[in-house]
Amino acid sequence: MKISLNWLSQYIDLAGLSVDEMSDMLTFAGIEVEDIHQQGVDSPLVVVARVASAEQHPQADRLKVCQVDVGDGTLHQIVCGAQNYKVGDKVPCALPGAVLPGNFEIKVGKLRGVESRGMLCSASELGLPDKEHGLWILPQELEVGMPISQVVKADTIVEVEVTPNRPDLLSHNGMAFELAAISGRGYNPVPIDDIQVELEPAGACVRLDQPEINPYYTAVKISGVKVQESPEWLKERLVAIGLRPINNIVDVTNFVLHEQGTPLHAFDAAKVQGGIVTRTAYEGETFKALDGQEYTLNCTDLVVTDQSGKVLAIGGVMGGEESGVTDATTDIILESAWFKPSAVRATSRRLALSSDSSYRFERGTSAWNVLRGSVRAVELILRLAGGTASKTYVAGAPVPNPAHECMPSCGHPDGPTAIFPSLKQGKGATVTNELGFVKLPWKALDQISGGSISYEEGARILTALGLMQAPEGAEYWLIPPHRLDLTRPCDLLEEIVRVFGLDGIPSRFCGPFVPESPVDAAYNFQMRLRRKLAALGFYETQTIKLIASESADGSIAQVKDALPVRPLQEGDIIRVALPLSEDHSVLRPAHTPGLIAAAVRNSNQGASVLRFFELGRVFRNTGGGKGRDIETDTLGI
Repeated sequence: MKISLNWLSQYIDLAGLSVDEMSDMLTFAGIEVEDIHQQGVDSPLVVVARVASAEQHPQADRLKVCQVDVGDGTLHQIVCGAQNYKVGDKVPCALPGAVLPGNFEIKVGKLRGVESRGMLCSASELGLPDKEHGLWILPQELEVGMPISQVVKADTIVEVEVTPNRPDLLSHNGMAFELAAISGRGYNPVPIDDIQVELEPAGACVRLDQPEINPYYTAVKISGVKVQESPEWLKERLVAIGLRPINNIVDVTNFVLHEQGTPLHAFDAAKVQGGIVTRTAYEGETFKALDGQEYTLNCTDLVVTDQSGKVLAIGGVMGGEESGVTDATTDIILESAWFKPSAVRATSRRLALSSDSSYRFERGTSAWNVLRGSVRAVELILRLAGGTASKTYVAGAPVPNPAHECMPSCGHPDGPTAIFPSLKQGKGATVTNELGFVKLPWKALDQISGGSISYEEGARILTALGLMQAPEGAEYWLIPPHRLDLTRPCDLLEEIVRVFGLDGIPSRFCGPFVPESPVDAAYNFQMRLRRKLAALGFYETQTIKLIASESADGSIAQVKDALPVRPLQEGDIIRVALPLSEDHSVLRPAHTPGLIAAAVRNSNQGASVLRFFELGRVFRNTGGGKGRDIETDTLGI
């Protein structure tokens, strides 16, 4: 996932925090930072320039000597190899002393004997997506000498790998919340008031035919919208993380997805007959997706249709080309829903069709965010595209967090409101059915940290992560609805240690003596055997355990008088049900096929003396295929 620091700074104060410090914080908290790169430049030495003239280089056919106006009253001579510009074009120019992404400093130099005092730049040389092949041709209305940082704001993009159990981190808001908890900095979330939203029972507007796959669906109709190009701030946010702006409606759904982590989809209401229906597809039903490809569906795929039966989208994966928003759209239907992760994953894998939405649904989005994401998107659409919004039509109900369904009762005889009195007053009423309780034995924190983390510090960390401690019974903690991964006491202990930092826990070496087990004895015996064979001049081989069927037949795989493995009999061979290839279709019944294959390869390379051994596991049925399979560690020489 790509994180724009300009975008992230809207929700957390990053002042004084270097990129390297932030990277270390995330890494030690278990969030792997895969890449950090600069996008755009802040340097005042990279400016808008006008190509005043371009003459052929005297010593190179593909180079031109340009005279460039950078707004300082003189022309600068720059040698350029691009072919896509003409005299009068405005392009970015990096003057001597400028430092481009990758720590590349521009200096005065000579190219084929001609002095060059700067460099005309492509978009990629400024850390931006290439607009065209060659130089970045800028709009003519830009003033010569203007710093490029005023045209495109410089940004830092941090690419992180989020583990599958943390879908709450797959958004800028979620990452800001996590970073605020780790660093202790201020967190400024977008205020979203979903309590005041007017909800309307779906009635004929939305029907859920497969509630076990899609138990919760919301839809809002927005009439009188004006589809047009998005404002610069919105396009800037999307371009920074590698998305292509399309129009203000689609861009808002993408923005909310990456801001709040809520997948959304907008349908052209004129192309929807009647209400929305979610059902499983008919066997062999076809669907043309937004990527322009046609897909054949089966009865396990969930689809979103209208009441005429026309497929509008594959639930949780991708919308359809026919019902998509275009420049002619005036009314839209905004979808925000919760789909079962395993169902979305199965459809996405089978069709080899993935999207930013399916990526999040597969990992388990929180039903708590469904209505919040819709409210945020409606607010932005009304601001950027105008129109009027209907009430929110709701079908089904928010499901409990899947990880909390098996959570034990809070254990109090008067129920959870006795432990969390605020629930009596309706606080958090929209999410009460999603919440889970975990009882945390504080003594366990002493056991895993050696007493180096105080109870007060542990409580502070859990509170910063969004958990709420019971006023009565300090061991009870209310789990926030977006943390699907916190279900057991050990999960809470892990969070405390993760945020506190392992480097703050002193190391201790007090391992007790443990007598040798049978497994230890077997391992030691095999290692002694390996060393003795190596001392006698044998080389150890490690061959694959899957072999070709013909290698297991006949005398090549026979083992005579070997105990405890008897000679092969009919039905002894264990065959792979779905082999990757014919060369990997059976489990090896002996080491012989692999050793002979290794000998052949070495002999073909001119080796005159071959001494090989392999120590490992072989496989065969017992009782002629009627008994259980056995695996035996054997030695082949």
